[in-house]
Amino acid sequence: MVQHPHSSTAIPAHRPPSARRTGRLAALATTAVAVVGLTTLGGPAAHGADNPYERGPAPTEASIEASRGPYAVSQSAVSPLAVTGFGGGTIYYPTDTSDGTFGAVAVSPGYTGTQSSISWLGPRLASQGFVVFTIDTLTTLDQPDSRGRQLLAALDYLTKSSAVRGRIDGTRLGVMGHSMGGGGSLEAAKERPTLQAAIPLTPWNLDKTWPEISTPTLVFGADGDTIAPVATHAEPFYNTLPASLDRAYLELNGATHFTPNTSNTTIAKYSTAWLKRFIDNDTRYEQFLCPLPRPSLTIEEYRGNCPHTS
Repeated sequence: MVQHPHSSTAIPAHRPPSARRTGRLAALATTAVAVVGLTTLGGPAAHGADNPYERGPAPTEASIEASRGPYAVSQSAVSPLAVTGFGGGTIYYPTDTSDGTFGAVAVSPGYTGTQSSISWLGPRLASQGFVVFTIDTLTTLDQPDSRGRQLLAALDYLTKSSAVRGRIDGTRLGVMGHSMGGGGSLEAAKERPTLQAAIPLTPWNLDKTWPEISTPTLVFGADGDTIAPVATHAEPFYNTLPASLDRAYLELNGATHFTPNTSNTTIAKYSTAWLKRFIDNDTRYEQFLCPLPRPSLTIEEYRGNCPHTS
């Protein structure tokens, strides 16, 4: 290469050809190192270093809608005689520990329901990289405020006393619940602002306003719900959450109050995305939440905001 005569980097005329070749080789080596460094900084290892809570491969539409995620799942029954403050339940957890600890979620059934009514969520969410505790309540008639306290008691047991506590990051916790359990998830988020995510499923509660909540909250309603009609439950619950909060309202199309009691791809997909984004801080899942999902065969309506970036 011929250097411009006024360039400060021009090679002196008296420098021998071998020195010029050596200089070129050194420059190429330096450039190669720089390129490798930039590639490394932009690669998966660096992304993982930026977010140590990221778990599992990059998601796709197919992977997030699948009935099982990338993790094999084990489960453990918890007797009501072994715990206090709630009625026992079943813990579902990723079998492999090589990725480190996981976030955890406690899930409550609704009025007159038992853990069997929400048990499908256990393996489905756990296989995406969470420890999931589907619980029984002290009685099947417990009201939402009681169910909220029981969800928190279950999380405390999970992180402090359970056989899988070593697999859990106690700073990354969330709550879910159906019907009165959904109302209970709001109660739990109000009581414990350190929770990272709350997902009420066709929730029921006599308290209609939730301005105190600071936990990112995704509310599911059902267009055909006659037990907790969206106009008097899910919608006002969502509408009274702080406008500055990461929040969303998804109304299921062609659904009833009991739709969350059986395997449902739409519920699983958006619950997974919400938990991943806010418990794992995994921005790879924002693609499913922003732009806001549009009405479809399974979604009657979606309201909310794109997740805030920290």
